Amino acid sequence: MDGFSFLGNSEIESIDRLYSQFLENPESLDESWRTFFSGFDFARRFQSSSQVGNEHLDKEFRVLNFIDAFRKRGHLFTQTNPVRTRRQYFPTLDLENFGLSAGDLNTIFHAGTEIGLGDATLRDIVDHMQQTYCRSIGAEYMFIRTPEKIEWLQKHIEGSRNTTSFPADIKKQIFHHLKKAVGFESFIHRRFVGQKRFSLEGTEALIPALYFLIDKGSSFGIEEYIIGMAHRGRLNVLANIIEKPYENVFQEFVAEEYEDAIALGDVKYHLGYCNDIKLDNERTVTLNLVPNPSHLESASPVAEGIARSRIDNKYKGEFSRVLPVLIHGDAAIAGQGVVYEVVQMADLPGYKTGGTIHIVINNQVGFTTNYLDARTSTYCTDIGKVTKAPIFHVNGDDVEALVHTMIMAMEYRHAFASDVFIDILSYRKYGHNEGDEPRYTQPTLYKAIATHPNPRDIYAEILISQGIYTHEEIQRQQKDFDIFLEEKLKISKELGKVHIQRFLHNDWKGYKHAARADFDKHYPNELSAELLKFIGEKVNFLPPSEKFIDKTVRLVDERRRMMTEGKIDWALAELLAYGSLVYDGHPVRLSGQDSVRGTFAHRHAAHVIEDSDSIFVPLKQISQNQASFTVLNSPLNEYGVLGFEYGYALANPQGMTIWEAQFGDFANVAQVIVDQYISSAEEKWGLMNGLVLYLPHGFEGQGPEHSSARIERFLLLAARNNMQIVNPTTPANLFHLLRQSIYRNFRVPIIIFTPKSLLRHPQCVSKLEELTGDRFREVIDDPDVDVKEVRRLVFCSGKIYYDLLARKFEFNARDVALVRLEQLHPFPTQQVDHIIRKYPNVLIKLWVQEEPGNMGPWRHIHHEFRNGEIIPVYRQPSGSPATGLLKLHQLSQEEIIGKVFRKCECDLKRKYCGLQCSDGSIRQNILKQYSYFPEKT
Repeated sequence: MDGFSFLGNSEIESIDRLYSQFLENPESLDESWRTFFSGFDFARRFQSSSQVGNEHLDKEFRVLNFIDAFRKRGHLFTQTNPVRTRRQYFPTLDLENFGLSAGDLNTIFHAGTEIGLGDATLRDIVDHMQQTYCRSIGAEYMFIRTPEKIEWLQKHIEGSRNTTSFPADIKKQIFHHLKKAVGFESFIHRRFVGQKRFSLEGTEALIPALYFLIDKGSSFGIEEYIIGMAHRGRLNVLANIIEKPYENVFQEFVAEEYEDAIALGDVKYHLGYCNDIKLDNERTVTLNLVPNPSHLESASPVAEGIARSRIDNKYKGEFSRVLPVLIHGDAAIAGQGVVYEVVQMADLPGYKTGGTIHIVINNQVGFTTNYLDARTSTYCTDIGKVTKAPIFHVNGDDVEALVHTMIMAMEYRHAFASDVFIDILSYRKYGHNEGDEPRYTQPTLYKAIATHPNPRDIYAEILISQGIYTHEEIQRQQKDFDIFLEEKLKISKELGKVHIQRFLHNDWKGYKHAARADFDKHYPNELSAELLKFIGEKVNFLPPSEKFIDKTVRLVDERRRMMTEGKIDWALAELLAYGSLVYDGHPVRLSGQDSVRGTFAHRHAAHVIEDSDSIFVPLKQISQNQASFTVLNSPLNEYGVLGFEYGYALANPQGMTIWEAQFGDFANVAQVIVDQYISSAEEKWGLMNGLVLYLPHGFEGQGPEHSSARIERFLLLAARNNMQIVNPTTPANLFHLLRQSIYRNFRVPIIIFTPKSLLRHPQCVSKLEELTGDRFREVIDDPDVDVKEVRRLVFCSGKIYYDLLARKFEFNARDVALVRLEQLHPFPTQQVDHIIRKYPNVLIKLWVQEEPGNMGPWRHIHHEFRNGEIIPVYRQPSGSPATGLLKLHQLSQEEIIGKVFRKCECDLKRKYCGLQCSDGSIRQNILKQYSYFPEKT
């Protein structure tokens, strides 16, 4: 080798040896040397060849540019749309745009080696690139920034010309699934005329594609699939992939009653299902189709959360054993913001699931909206480029191309634990539902669809032409399947009441739907003082070998001092509860914005080691055999993360899963999850879920967006024991609430309105013995009164109790009893009634809240106190929760407190009269104080 004059003789000899090795066995060298010598060899070939001049060399590079253009832009010129002509894109991939012409077609170019052809004519190169990138599959991947991934994709795409030559037995298998998909839709259309089913017609190739995706995944060791999808094609997937009995599907079209008394149920195309199915390869896999509402894409974060929960708790961190599959609509994946939230979680340590297969049923229309009006991006799947996931666009009429793509997607996911997007270009045979007329808005499109053959018939003709089936054999298979469905229909008419299968039923054995009395039962979970102190030592431990900032050291020292003195504040009670649960074998997961430290710097569940990014998490060091403890700072979204944590809790009833809002006010961004899952999933789908929500709430002058977690909204949704809604005022009560929720035999979502200022309030402290010898108290009576002296019985909830207590101490108001409602739903009617009877001389009962009268618990309280007179004290009703001015907040807060403790209109002229008023006038005076208040500012 020459041309290396700047190198010494030893270096030249080494390179000569490497080059000789390259000529004999290129694979024996590192990739960087192979690349170097390939380029050297390429250049040398043209330098030394007397037949190739500069013009040919120039054309070699033009051919390389031509190849590169197909890789980057070939997807724009595919034959992927079965019912529409593709949009025009410029510049085209014509030879002339690369300085080449038809006259070069028979010229041999070394650039063919770039695509595995070796020295090849331009004609062969063009044919190869057209077949690979511009037929039934369009591939987008050149935006990926990892060379290894690009090399893998080019090898698999170009090496096979992006197609698979399936053997006859596999072709028959593909047709079998396609026959069932088309036959199922056709049968329902005939037998249940006019009923909504949101059919798959136009995209029936999804069914064989899903089957082969699952089949391929099983060969890589995947044991469980979590599928999230909306209504389009759901019944077909349920019947033909998850193998829900056909008779059960048909029954839901005609039945009139549910088997389960608690169920209001849901429409058939929203229901979930779980099943273990045996594949043709003799492997058995678990398939779970997540229940979904009509809120498109809301099931996506739920499915991801279920998948991660399975990975963590069932498969002990093995990502390769679970696969989430999300099936989107084209309008939804482009239009629903939660898709972006979910995609951004794809590689986050606390939320990743080892790669999701995203499949789009691309009808090219959203309800009535044309795709050109539904998005700015070129493709509905452009969201996939955010995380550099490969994207494939496939003609829905070409079932073999789709199966080929699914298999390759599964292989890529296995190789790189990455998301993959598959966009099935297809159509919707009818309108948005079967009773809708699509020609009102898309007459041209639906004229083409009306005469377009279905994918089964298209594939049947191909198989007949290949001699795999005869026309008669095809007809007989279709007829036999139709007869089979008729038999299932007859069975369905004899089934009676509809049974809604409990989703993930195997995980929920031993748990019951909650009755009201279940909340009042005592579930033994007491801790000894010794064990609690042991956990306290572990929670408040810093390894001496590591250095922490001074404030961290002081914080931990202060917590140690509190434990020694037997005083427990909010943060310490919380950490002790977590520590006791993981010690007992119950995993705890807490996620939310800034949840590791806590929005208000109270929690400090992990400590950063000084001068590093490493952290120390004491709750991971409780004992050798403890359960896992996970605390995460979530991405800055609510909808996606709350949906994820709901799914996580759904798959892990033995553990505690907590989502924390940065401020409770921000939870309304996730209102879809609250409305469609947390509050209603039990009645719709039979789901139980023990997810805990921490919603910081309290009026402290921080403005309208940092005051209210909207208690009223949760209470409006509360019914039939569907949630436990609490506003605890002591660390001990929080401690017992968290522990009790794990040890009882039912699960409901727990909505906890957590404090802000109380986190450091000197009186919001519990004694250590309260954590060992007590239980969660739904109502806390006033401990410092003589019941015979009490004239005003004041009910309240949350932080305002401490404001009222301070004024009571100031005035020594012995005639006032402050009763805290710690639990708002289910309402503690028996305890409240007992307390009311306890005070024989009460003249007036008050409900006091910080919130405006149209917010907070007041309307709920008014409803629950239907058998007794109670007068409200609150802020003036308004559309905004709170003022933005601290001074105005303080004035209105003072007015509320003053209403409870104002002086009576008597002759004593005291600041506060209380019991010193004459018994004959006190009731009249008190009533006069409150009778006008709801209308007064």
